[in-house]
Amino acid sequence: MVGLAHLIETCVGIPVQITQDGPICRAENRMMVEVLGIDLTPISKVKWSDHTAVVMVDSQPKTARHSFNGEANIYAVIDHHQTPGDLDGVPFLDIRRGVGATCSLVTRYLTEQEVGIPEHVATSLFYGIDTELSGFPREANAIDEMALQTLYALADRDCIARIKNAPLPETFYESLLQALQSSFVYDKLLISWIHELPNPELCSQCVDFMVRLEGIRWAICAGVHDEQLTLSVRSNVPRAQAGEILRNVVQKMGGRAGGHDRRAGGFLPLPSNSRTAVEQVQSEFRTRILKALQIEEPRGRRLVSRGEMMRNLL
Repeated sequence: MVGLAHLIETCVGIPVQITQDGPICRAENRMMVEVLGIDLTPISKVKWSDHTAVVMVDSQPKTARHSFNGEANIYAVIDHHQTPGDLDGVPFLDIRRGVGATCSLVTRYLTEQEVGIPEHVATSLFYGIDTELSGFPREANAIDEMALQTLYALADRDCIARIKNAPLPETFYESLLQALQSSFVYDKLLISWIHELPNPELCSQCVDFMVRLEGIRWAICAGVHDEQLTLSVRSNVPRAQAGEILRNVVQKMGGRAGGHDRRAGGFLPLPSNSRTAVEQVQSEFRTRILKALQIEEPRGRRLVSRGEMMRNLL
């Protein structure tokens, strides 16, 4: 959004309003907004009009990943996800699922139009690309690599360091502890359950850590938040098609999901937050995902044994 706003204001001279859709939960993202002084308008406070042109970035219409409900015309959709949206009637589409980061596309726009990239814009774009390409194996192509090379010389690397090392809230450690204590290994798959998830971003932060377990090829973290089971998936298998696999499983259970080859996310609706209701949904999801990944091991082993947990309480 920062890169596109700079492009539009420079080339066309039209004012751009950058919106915030919901709370910013991830510590690194909050730090980026703070240190770079990014001016965000809550989407609930936007004054829509017939002259408003909406550009949807890193998302697609009617995918349940945003709260925009057609209050104004969508002029463009720029994305790189495998999550298909309702794109009928959108004049400009640039959806490149082989690109690792939408920020790489925006960087390409800026260089093609020979628009100078200020330091704060370069820093935002560089961090956005670097975050999307983190982990192994990297999901990057030539557009991503060229964008990183272009931006590295222009970005404020001290700011990047501050963003990457943003202070973490206590809730992160509480969620990580829950995830560790309720992690089960099924062959090459690890599933972690968090029964009380303070915010959905913590799910992805926990699974980023879990997938690094030796011998694991797939990691899933699922947490209860706002009567939904939030899901985050990671894989270190090349061309794993994580987004497609999760979407196929979740859609059959009335949920939504999408993502990339090795990173995906989604949610499942819960009939209630009671332990019984949650466990029923967990059980069905576990059965379906094991089948989808062709893992014939219905009973997993605990990552941390109950005995070890009890000893740690003494």
